[in-house]
Amino acid sequence: MKDVIIPVDFSETSLNAARYAADMLTGKTDARIVLYHMFKEAEEAATAGQYLESLKAEMEQKGVMNIELEKELGEDLIDCLGRLAHQKTAELIIMGISEKDEWRQLFIGSNTLKMADQNICPVMIVPPDAKYNGITNIALTSDFQDVDATTPVLAIKNVLEIFNANLHIVNVDNEHYVSLTEKYLAERGKMLKMFAEFNPEFYFIGMNDFYEAIEQFSRDRNIDLIIIIPKNHSFINSLFSFNTSHTKKLAFNSSVPILAAHQ
Repeated sequence: MKDVIIPVDFSETSLNAARYAADMLTGKTDARIVLYHMFKEAEEAATAGQYLESLKAEMEQKGVMNIELEKELGEDLIDCLGRLAHQKTAELIIMGISEKDEWRQLFIGSNTLKMADQNICPVMIVPPDAKYNGITNIALTSDFQDVDATTPVLAIKNVLEIFNANLHIVNVDNEHYVSLTEKYLAERGKMLKMFAEFNPEFYFIGMNDFYEAIEQFSRDRNIDLIIIIPKNHSFINSLFSFNTSHTKKLAFNSSVPILAAHQ
């Protein structure tokens, strides 16, 4: 049984992520949803339990039968959630994200990004307005640097097999001109071998703005899920970099879920 943890604080953002997950996992008998809530005051325990039971009942009406409830008193969501993921040997954590006002992104709603930066298990970030309509096309972003050592092949293959999806491997670099360098060709060959059974398609986009390029690519190719590989704990820093403050931040503004998968 594959455990999928969904932390909820009962905000609309987290509830939408939970409902997205329920629709996504309906009919998948080998998956178990773990609804999780951390509270900071002991007197909140009973209410939290009632809310979790209500959400469980809603999911069961959708056809999801394997649901477990977890609640605990705690102070640090990331520590508590990470510990639970280790205990459950979780395959996936699904979280919502909100607060599109740029200055607020630095301070609010960052627990999702902090969790995505942890090398515990893949984290799916669900946009606040996302509705599940199937996952047919998956985009894997790669910098094509030392792909053998940095690509989480097993995690990506698990996702592709779950949804029987098409794989689009995309690289954004402002140095792409008429033809690829020998280095890029060599790394492409390695990636092709890794995912040969999925017949991946490759795209090399010559643009400066990674976020803008991926957004446009996702629209053009009807992408349903974007996979990003955080490296050297740089995921949060890259998203919050002041150098990109005039661009739309992918994690906050993407119209499709993002899956952060570490090697």
